[in-house]
Amino acid sequence: MQIHQIGRQITLTSRLDDLGHLPLKELKTLGGGTAVGMDPIGTKEGDWVFTIANSAARDAAGDKRLLSDLTVSGIIDNWQDIINPDDK
Repeated sequence: MQIHQIGRQITLTSRLDDLGHLPLKELKTLGGGTAVGMDPIGTKEGDWVFTIANSAARDAAGDKRLLSDLTVSGIIDNWQDIINPDDK
């Protein structure tokens, strides 16, 4: 599992049937990188989340047939307080 911050929703004008119809979100890493993952739980921009990668991401998306290598699996409450404890 990894920690990411939700960015914008990705809009696809066309996609493979095996991608399903779950929303795709831009995911920002703590190190400044960017990834894209499926969002079956309905996050909003700015949320801190944990993600599941690789073959387990398909189970996390809710269907083993979906082509996903990264899936949002939970929203972290108060993550800003943990990574920036001096900002209070």
